[in-house]
Order: sequence, then C-alpha cells, then structure tokens
Amino acid sequence: MKLIDRLFRQPTDNIFIQMFRYIFVGGTAFVVDFFFLYFFSDICHIHYLISGILSFIISVMVNYWMSTQWVFNQDGSNNRFMEFNMFLLISTIGLVFTEILLWFFTDIMGMYYLISKIIAAVIVLFWNFLARRVMFYGRDFI
Repeated sequence: MKLIDRLFRQPTDNIFIQMFRYIFVGGTAFVVDFFFLYFFSDICHIHYLISGILSFIISVMVNYWMSTQWVFNQDGSNNRFMEFNMFLLISTIGLVFTEILLWFFTDIMGMYYLISKIIAAVIVLFWNFLARRVMFYGRDFI
C-alpha cells in the first residue's frame, strides 16, 4: 500500500516516480492520440499526416492537464498562460519529430501508418519527458 501511495498519490520530485507517472500519463495520451488518428484517417478519410496533427491537438490537452496535476506537481502555478505555451512548444517539437518519423516509416519504409505511429511515439517519448523535466519544470536531469 505504501508503494501504491508513492507511485500514484503522493506529490514527488523523485525522477523515477515521475518517469513512471509520465509513462502512465503518456500512455493515456497515446491511447487518445492513437484512437483519434485512426478515427480521422479511417472513418473520416483524412490523410494520415493531417490526422496526426488533429489527434495531437486533442492528446496534448489530456497530457498537459495530467502532467501538471499529477506528474510534475504544478497545481499552484502562478502563470498558466506561460506554462501552457512552454508545454505546447515542447509538444510541438515532439509533433514535428513524430510527423517526420510517421512519414518516414509509412511512406519510405512501407509500414502501416498505425505501426509507424507506435514506433514514433516510443522514440519521441524520451524527448518529451526530458524536455519537460529539464526545460519546462526547471528540474535537473537526474
């Protein structure tokens, strides 16, 4: 029970607990992103790269709220506008990486776009975590 409290309930600055939470939050945001990528591409018949941008916009809102409330303990931030803009900047760089990887794996390597998305998401996960921890939240790397 103590481990559950540390992992899920108590505020923390511990990088390993934050990484665990970030992966959990990222997984949730990824499911949202993946679902909407599929929905926009296969149901609405929008090109997969455009769908990737639309699904990103939805998932980044989920990720932002969960990250600030739970992962990095930023509930009492004084400047939400600046905080969100920095979060969006880091996420947008991650989106550019994702779109390039999605295009590369799908159009160049011939993979199904949803498989390409999974591979790209794993690669970009580490950029997003480190950038948010170091640049956005002012924490040291380790």
